[in-house]
Amino acid sequence: MGVRIVRLGNERGAEEGLRIGTVRRPPRGVPKREFASRDFYDVWLPDLAPSEELLKRARAVESDRDWAAFVRRYRAEMKPKGRILDLLAALSHRTSFSVGCYCEDEARCHRSVLRELLETRGAKIES
Repeated sequence: MGVRIVRLGNERGAEEGLRIGTVRRPPRGVPKREFASRDFYDVWLPDLAPSEELLKRARAVESDRDWAAFVRRYRAEMKPKGRILDLLAALSHRTSFSVGCYCEDEARCHRSVLRELLETRGAKIES
């Protein structure tokens, strides 16, 4: 049991469970009926993705300072989403599931911040 933080589109792990896409947009060029079979996600939850404006800023990050500014803004956007984060944290103690994004480098992806937000809410994070 627990939540795994994953890169969408990568092969699923055996214990991963339901995969939740925390992305602004569905994968390009992939029919909706193939999202799960191509290891993207089973359920789309764009509420936990950065806003369109913030997503543009994230793509333009060039320095640690830029990244820190993104993190502050993303955390601010997630404050009203606390109930969703609390729900996921609680579910992590009862079932296995994963949340993810398409970014190659988790260290410069909103999913790293999402990991921290879930941890502070007591989520059981699996590696």
